[in-house]
Amino acid sequence: MSTPESKNAHPTYADLVGLPAWAEQPVPVAFEDANGHLNVRHYTGIASEGLDYSLVELGIPQMWPAEGHAIFSAEHHLTYLAELRTGDRMSARVRLLGRSERAAHALVYLLDDTHERVSYVMEEIFLHIDMETRKTAPWPDDVAANLDGRIAEHAELPFAADVSGSMSLR
Repeated sequence: MSTPESKNAHPTYADLVGLPAWAEQPVPVAFEDANGHLNVRHYTGIASEGLDYSLVELGIPQMWPAEGHAIFSAEHHLTYLAELRTGDRMSARVRLLGRSERAAHALVYLLDDTHERVSYVMEEIFLHIDMETRKTAPWPDDVAANLDGRIAEHAELPFAADVSGSMSLR
């Protein structure tokens, strides 16, 4: 298990497997590149999909733009730890770290469930957008409260958050 002393050490598969699984699927042949593993563009797409699914229960539905709101990505830091190959089972696990009036900070892990290892880490800052103005706007009160609850829950996880140090909430 990771410890607070192991600053920036990545949590293990055992650390993360207890978090809810999102975007569970095998690596499809169509996502393979010439190197015989999951193409780089799909790691980010699958992690982003997992983050989106995890936010639904916090009041951010997939079709939120129809209600005048959206989530836009502002920054990413990507770390590739182990390749995923065609047929490997994978899942996304999400850890929310914090939020400001208009933004939130998250870590999304792609787990290789076939080989029980962490494959990829995506650190992201995402923004709440008012779709009428297409500018950042304060989180709706209910969503802010739900985010705060999940952030508090994730702050109690027994392993350190392996942030890059390259981004922060403003």
